[in-house]
Amino acid sequence: MRRLKIISVHNRYLMAGGEDQVFESEAALLREHGHEITQVEEQNAYPDSVSKKIGMAVDCMWSRSWNREFRSLLQKSRPDVVHVHNFFPRISPSIYYACRREDVPVVQTLHNYRLLCAGAELYRDGKVCEECLDHGVLRGVRHGCYQGSRLGTAVLTLMVAVHRRARTWSNMVDCYIALTEFSRNKLISGGLPADRIRVKPNFVLPDPGAKAGPGEYAIFVGRMVKSKGVPMMLEAWSELSPIPLHIVGDGPCQEQIEIEKSVGKLTSVIYRGRLPRTETLAAIKKARFLVFPSEWYEGFPVTIAEAFACGVPVVSSRLGAMQEIITDSVTGLHFEAGNVQDLRRKAEWAWQHPEEMQAMGRRARREFEQKYTAAQNILMLEEIYEFARASRGKQISLAEPESVTV
Repeated sequence: MRRLKIISVHNRYLMAGGEDQVFESEAALLREHGHEITQVEEQNAYPDSVSKKIGMAVDCMWSRSWNREFRSLLQKSRPDVVHVHNFFPRISPSIYYACRREDVPVVQTLHNYRLLCAGAELYRDGKVCEECLDHGVLRGVRHGCYQGSRLGTAVLTLMVAVHRRARTWSNMVDCYIALTEFSRNKLISGGLPADRIRVKPNFVLPDPGAKAGPGEYAIFVGRMVKSKGVPMMLEAWSELSPIPLHIVGDGPCQEQIEIEKSVGKLTSVIYRGRLPRTETLAAIKKARFLVFPSEWYEGFPVTIAEAFACGVPVVSSRLGAMQEIITDSVTGLHFEAGNVQDLRRKAEWAWQHPEEMQAMGRRARREFEQKYTAAQNILMLEEIYEFARASRGKQISLAEPESVTV
């Protein structure tokens, strides 16, 4: 394939996670294969005044400055394709229109369900929620699904609704990337065009290689938030004292660990905090199994791909992407999402059967080699870019949403 000029766009999160890692890994992968990558980034920040909050709300729907500056960048660099990872909240869909004006194809990776759900996770009150799929995105305002704020949810919902009415999602993106078939099906049911959604999983770069030995502990790696199932995992481990659990990451739930350990609980839990990626991979390679107790559907957890690359099986909730990626009793074990007793049973079995878990780890490594290597991913990514370039121009609308630009 000839060398492409690509602009990769990402609005980073306050709490770094898998999306930020994918943004960096894809750029590194493309550079390795001779493509020219320009990374364009925005950093989230909490607005500290009413005027800044209003400004962010307006920018969420249509950022005039990003539209203007991005169009200028396109005119100067003349890229072959623009690849957007996350535009929310500061960049906004206005950059799609800049791309259309300059006749540059757009690829959008859908790392979560933001276009279908104000909370982005199809998750509410500790369980999966699909009310916005069934009844429309306005349902989220009633529940304050975005950060517990009805006003914030209303702003986000208005952004999605305005651009849905303007057919932005249908007309301005040449190819969407879904991370799993499960995700693709949900996105289609939410109204996105099926003929422009390609499935491309996440990958691991560089390859850390498989571990040696049965493993010394269980490990959790990720953001320490409720939707990741951290509270229920800690509850399960309150009665799993023979099984050491190492926790790598940070977030609101770390306070729960500190409180419980201060009163003599969670004696087998070792909290290691956020680690550099190389140290995180080294920690995974010493584990007997990785625990992934997420209570929402997920996109494609990079942590699971990393565990597979390390030859470490995964004990995960039987839900969404996890159910698709992990084959029960083959590359890991499933438990019922949110079920503390079921997680305990599966964790105890995994700890007491090291040989069986090693066999699962070897199969997980083979799964990685067959599906999630960088070598396979670059071919898929290049094919997606070619598809987007071939699709450019088939959608003819150039009108900007009037309700946003007035």
